[in-house]
Amino acid sequence: MIKLFAGVCALLLSLSLSFSFSAVAADDVKTFTFTAIPDQDETQLKLRFDQVADYLSKELGVDVNYVPVKSYSAAVAAFRNNQVQLAWFGGLSGVQARRLVPGSQAIAQGFEDPSFKSYIIANSNTGLKAADALPAAVSDKTFTFGSKGSTSGRLMPEFFLREHYAKLPADTFKRVGFSGDHSRTIALVQSGAYDLGAVNYKVWERALAEGKVDPTKVAVIWTTPGYSDYQWTLRADLDAGFGEGFSANVQQALLGMKDEKLLQAFPRASFIPATNADYDTIEMVGESIGLLDAK
Repeated sequence: MIKLFAGVCALLLSLSLSFSFSAVAADDVKTFTFTAIPDQDETQLKLRFDQVADYLSKELGVDVNYVPVKSYSAAVAAFRNNQVQLAWFGGLSGVQARRLVPGSQAIAQGFEDPSFKSYIIANSNTGLKAADALPAAVSDKTFTFGSKGSTSGRLMPEFFLREHYAKLPADTFKRVGFSGDHSRTIALVQSGAYDLGAVNYKVWERALAEGKVDPTKVAVIWTTPGYSDYQWTLRADLDAGFGEGFSANVQQALLGMKDEKLLQAFPRASFIPATNADYDTIEMVGESIGLLDAK
């Protein structure tokens, strides 16, 4: 009986230690998480970033998880709170995030992003046509931006509108709204809910190619000058959690993304290096129109 009791105790101790070691091992497994600004409809975002998660997981040798968010501000908050370590931001949201987490770095951008642009689109019932300059008389027209935190759907279009009309958009148009994202902007202007809108040129061109735009109902009437926009931004403290050199590996994985199907999900021709300094103009514009506090 004593031998049997001792044997049972030994077995229980062995199981306990085994469970303890397994738990420790499980705790040691880290998941690398990232998010992205919700600039298009949810279906497009999930398709795009689930593919990116699979690619990064293979390249980095760790579990990688895409965390969807409902708004631009939620993407910035997730980055600030270390719920995600990497984010695909627009120019303005990237500046906001890096201000909140000092030392964080813009590490990659699309080949097209250093000279990004916005389109001003108009419902055909307005009678407005494509021109080299914005229309002179719009006081009887309604206008929608995209998200309040969007670079291509709000910040830069508002900057150029202010520059052209020498007054605030609210004083320029009959009514000003915010659709929430570029896809909704196109839909609202096409339906006539708004006369005019500002939209990311990449989203517009993709929607047009996919037959989601009726050119008899809505068209581009003006194109902004170029500016820097989207980028991948990485938290400053990443190597402390994942090991020395992990940040460099993430950057290399993004720059080495060559699969055409994966790149077209953005759509981008490729990814190229980026630095925080590339977005100095975005920061200055954000401060000048009151979307960022002056430093």
